[in-house]
Amino acid sequence: MTRTVLTLGKHFETTVPFSLGVISSGRLLHTAGITARDANGAVVGEGDMRAQVAQCFANLGDILQNAQTSFERIVKFTIFTTDIDRFDHDTRDIRFPYFSGRPAATLVEVSKLVDPRMLVEIEAIVCLD
Repeated sequence: MTRTVLTLGKHFETTVPFSLGVISSGRLLHTAGITARDANGAVVGEGDMRAQVAQCFANLGDILQNAQTSFERIVKFTIFTTDIDRFDHDTRDIRFPYFSGRPAATLVEVSKLVDPRMLVEIEAIVCLD
């Protein structure tokens, strides 16, 4: 796997767990939007941003394990949330560890997700080589 994290020397780069850009080559895994559903498809943590983010990352971990890879190989996250303030405030400590290797990341507030009980959805691009 060829993966290079870009560093621009801007002060705020040291305060966030992600990179402004990542160069990668080789085979890539593109995940679907991962939501807070359990193995039976039921929404986990209705109304609880923290529980839903934890479930999303657990579900993403299952995909990575199945693909025989890890969070360290993620080159890009796209995260959609219905409440960006709650997401930032309630989940910083539990989501930062998943940003191993400083992937690029985008956080977007949306008016709703596919199920109105859902508060967050996470996509990832993973370099497999």
